[in-house]
Amino acid sequence: MLLIVKRLVFGLGSVSDLNGGFPWGVWIAFDLLIGTGFACGGWALAWAVYVFNRGQYHPLVRPALLASLFGYSLGGLSITIDVGRYWNLPYFYIPGHFNVNSVLFETAVCMTIYIGVMALEFAPALFERLGWKVSLQRLNKVMFFIIALGALLPTMHQSSMGSLMISAGYKVHPLWQSYEMLPLFSLLTAFIMGFSIVIFEGSLVQAGLRGNGPDEKSLFVKLTNTISVLLAIFIVLRFGELIYRDKLSLAFAGDFYSVMFWIEVLLMLFPLVVLRVAKLRNDSRMLFLSALSALLGCATWRLTYSLVAFNPGGGYAYFPTWEELLISIGFVAIEICAYIVLIRLLPILPPLKQNDHNRHEASKA
Repeated sequence: MLLIVKRLVFGLGSVSDLNGGFPWGVWIAFDLLIGTGFACGGWALAWAVYVFNRGQYHPLVRPALLASLFGYSLGGLSITIDVGRYWNLPYFYIPGHFNVNSVLFETAVCMTIYIGVMALEFAPALFERLGWKVSLQRLNKVMFFIIALGALLPTMHQSSMGSLMISAGYKVHPLWQSYEMLPLFSLLTAFIMGFSIVIFEGSLVQAGLRGNGPDEKSLFVKLTNTISVLLAIFIVLRFGELIYRDKLSLAFAGDFYSVMFWIEVLLMLFPLVVLRVAKLRNDSRMLFLSALSALLGCATWRLTYSLVAFNPGGGYAYFPTWEELLISIGFVAIEICAYIVLIRLLPILPPLKQNDHNRHEASKA
């Protein structure tokens, strides 16, 4: 918190290595692009449950929605920290100051509206805890419209996040620059990260409950089918674009960028291969590791195309300072702590089971 205050008072240069060639760094690449990707669980499940009518996934919605709300809120906060003249941010929302030709404008406004939509989607859990039955009934009457907005908005700004680097042109390494495919790649990674984070977080919650929670492994196994299809589509399109544009040879150049490319590809191939084996797919540990690998693979792609593979020329260089990294770590720590507190206070998780020891103690009491 002190570092954030220092940045807001003394400017970007007091805590960051940002410069004229690198106007954004780890706060955008990690906190925003990767952070909001990790926060796509609620959106991905909304498509599965409400658009494709897969009601069996409904028990997973509230925990995923809570994580999405925190992830997007902290992503929005990171923008405030990253923008040089943060006091001008309100002009985004003042008529007459709209730059409708800017991808950044669409992303910022769309994200802001989506955070409000997620708050409304999550409100029933709060109303249930407070016993506000009338307010809950009124909100449920318009929930179909809120859910529709919640499914639409991230589809817009997640694809726009890919469009951000199109204007950088040749400054982005050819292995990642694609004038036609960047928006689609960004959207696909959002879906992959969304479904994968549901399995990742759900596995951690189940491990923490030590068998007292509902057994959701069967739901996770079903989600892996969707993840496998999305991973296969991404990898095929990724290599197809490189072959079509005659850039595949760069993947075998043996330089730093080719290494980053293969790290990204192998992280995505691991779950794709593992999830094809029935025995491994039904192993809770392999489910967790596969989800983690998919998350890291997509995160590597987002980090690389937005920052690592970007070379502005002119002798500019960038490496995050320890203050930048601590601020990013602090955002993650805040999200984890707040998530743990709220799942204890609000009806987020399905009712817990009582084991035999607990039932015996209750009967004696």
